[in-house]
This record gives sequence, C-alpha cells and structure tokens, in this order.
Amino acid sequence: MPDYPALAARIRALTEGEQDEVALMATLGCEIHHSDDRFDWTGFYRVTEPEVLKIGPYQGGHGCLVIPFSRGVCGAAARTGKVQLVPDVEAFPGHIACAASTRSELVIPVRDGAGRLLGVLDIDSDQPDAFTPEDAEALAAILDAVFGR
Repeated sequence: MPDYPALAARIRALTEGEQDEVALMATLGCEIHHSDDRFDWTGFYRVTEPEVLKIGPYQGGHGCLVIPFSRGVCGAAARTGKVQLVPDVEAFPGHIACAASTRSELVIPVRDGAGRLLGVLDIDSDQPDAFTPEDAEALAAILDAVFGR
C-alpha cells in the first residue's frame, strides 16, 4: 500500500498554484501510478460532452478512447457519482475490457470546487481484489484536495 500521506504531500508540492485540469490530471496520474505496484493502469477519463467520458492523461498501456456513462465501471462512477471498487471485473455487469489483463478496478469520481463532475480517476490492476476501501478513501481525499480547491 502506498504511503498516502507522503503521496499527498508530494502531489500538493507538485501542483501548488496550478489550475489547468489536464496538467493536474497528468501529474496525479504519474504520481499515483508509480506509487504502488498494484496499479497496472492509472488515468483519467474526462467529461467532454453530456454523458460521455474521453480518455485523458494516463500511465500504462492503451485505454478505451470513449466511454459512455451507460457502460462499464467508469461509466457507473460517472453516472452514480459513487466510487466503484470492483474486486473482479469479470463479475461486473457491462464491464468494458480495455485491457485483457485487468482483473480488478477502482474508479473515483473527480469533482471541482463547485461540485461539477470533471471526470473519473480509473485505476486497473492485473491482480484480483487488489484495492481496499482505504485506497479509495485516501485517493478520493487527494483528488478533493487538488480539484476541489
């Protein structure tokens, strides 16, 4: 498990004063991805039009380019506004297999200070049941600190 307090401090130092959402997403994607070996693919899907997510900055192999809110784990997080902690992606109805190696997934909605949905942070693992509620809570707090300010 990452040292979340150290990760949060590093991200805070790297992003201080930055307002550009894509630059922030790129920096967070890199820092989060390299903080833990469980994280096989780490990136953002951005809301680019109503009910549509498009791939944003990420680390890892290729990802799906477009995900409608009506499909997959990322779509469920965007549609419901709730964290999706999926221990077995094969058991998730409507899962989109962007990478055949993905076994578990954590997706967290990303909101700005006004509560507007900017997109989702998607973390995939090639390990089953790789993520914990503690991962979700710590990462959501980091996202809030960066995008909700």
